[in-house]
Amino acid sequence: MRTSLPPRPRGPLAPAAGLLTAALVLSGCQEVQTLDVSEEETTDVTSVTLDGRAVAEGGDLVMALSAEPDVLDPTTSSSLYTRYVMETMCEKLYDVDEAGEIVPMLATELPEVSDDGLTVTFPVMEGVQFADGTPFDAEAVKTSIERHLTKEDSSRRSELGPVEEVTALDESTVEITYETPFAPLTAVLADRAGMIMSPAELEKTGDDFGEHPVCVGAFKFVERVPQTSITVERDPLYYDAENVHLDSITYRIITDASIRAANLRSGDVQVADTISTQDLAELEDDENVGLLEVGSLGYQAMTVNVGNTDGVGSPPGEIDTPIAQDPRVREALSMAVDREQLVRSVFNDRFDPACSPISPASPFTSEASEACPEYDPEGAKALLEEAGADVPYEIEIKVTNTPDTLRLAQAVQASVADGGFDLTIVPVEYSSLLEVQEQGDFDLLQLGWSGRVDPHGNMFNFLSTGAGNNYSGYSNPEVDDLLTQAATVIDPAERADLYGQVVTKVQEDNPVIYLYRTRSLTGHANEVAGISTYADGVVRLSNAAFVDPEEG
Repeated sequence: MRTSLPPRPRGPLAPAAGLLTAALVLSGCQEVQTLDVSEEETTDVTSVTLDGRAVAEGGDLVMALSAEPDVLDPTTSSSLYTRYVMETMCEKLYDVDEAGEIVPMLATELPEVSDDGLTVTFPVMEGVQFADGTPFDAEAVKTSIERHLTKEDSSRRSELGPVEEVTALDESTVEITYETPFAPLTAVLADRAGMIMSPAELEKTGDDFGEHPVCVGAFKFVERVPQTSITVERDPLYYDAENVHLDSITYRIITDASIRAANLRSGDVQVADTISTQDLAELEDDENVGLLEVGSLGYQAMTVNVGNTDGVGSPPGEIDTPIAQDPRVREALSMAVDREQLVRSVFNDRFDPACSPISPASPFTSEASEACPEYDPEGAKALLEEAGADVPYEIEIKVTNTPDTLRLAQAVQASVADGGFDLTIVPVEYSSLLEVQEQGDFDLLQLGWSGRVDPHGNMFNFLSTGAGNNYSGYSNPEVDDLLTQAATVIDPAERADLYGQVVTKVQEDNPVIYLYRTRSLTGHANEVAGISTYADGVVRLSNAAFVDPEEG
């Protein structure tokens, strides 16, 4: 049985002014779809501004990261924590603002699209330089996008859709032609696919670009100490340097949430991501500490390896286990998870249960995408027996070795035991777990996704055959067709219906079992302002500054 989760007083996303969809119109500029949410329904705090504050120019800000970023390469990276660091160094063609709307960044206007939807044109900034002094222009944009499309280990290729050609029409105009219309493009260019890299540095370093990334940004790369820290410093060549206040930012890797919170309270760090719900009460009582909180468009889930035998992006292979071979075993696992109890017991009811990659706050939500398998441990056992699987069914789950995740895994372990599963928890360091999921060295794995404003960014790369983040090795031609069709459709209601059909199919096959939707919780010292975190989950520090905490 499938049911809809009951409404909760605090929605998973409640932007102040609305959420922009990423649908392209067939001509003219990009269409804006708005989600109206009243202020009474939200407790979101997305930023602490510099308004009314006395700014102390200079200084080194330290941010505690809950996990080490992967490679600092926009083409190949797949970690949220990499996005935190790259935000200060590598600006994008477009960005997401506080209201969840897509706005120009290095591009100067939203794209214009031909009547047939096959040609997309957008202007880019002039008079801008990369951190190495190389001019930023349309040709540089072309170079970066083509690298995303052609690099063998690119994670961006499938995100960008069926591109035929990228052309620099002149120094400040880029044209992308498509085989078929591709509605999510602007949203895609508001993420790593829209980060533009220095052509000179690419030519010099090639595949090693991530060891010394050079882009357009408020800060530039200085050094990386593996497992310890990443440091960036103010870039004097940045086009808006007058609004950059810090001398440097050091991202310090502190994987234990309680230690991050302690460092924040002691003043050893000024910003900390992913505050644990276990530490919230203490931090909220500290007059020297503030908290940013915003709903997420992403999800946390369990990925089942159904065909990832040769690494992500390779053709699916055969895995001779009941959970990989028989969808009834995977359905039983989904039915055995009590999602409501998980968020209540592990996260103090601060987060929201989830059963699909589409947030209920999205304009693309539908009854089908909000449907949820009923918690039914007896039904789960019956399905296992029907599939001829051993009961209890023994399986390992690989998870990050952080206290919150281990508590989650233990709660899942206890929940699914009643449904006939004997779950063994295998803790793995975060960056190693990223490699594990890429290589397919798992039966069951727990990781999440920070979310994108267009459902295409939460679904296509994970669920379509051979896509760059299809860690499960899942392949369903019907799902492939529905996802491809949804990306060509302009009408939001029609797209919502198609994505709902995808969710229904995925809940039948269960290559990914969705668990809950987080709220991004970012702690900051009150001596710091000009920081923000939006629905895309990225903490923004480019305009941060030390301030007098008594003012403003």
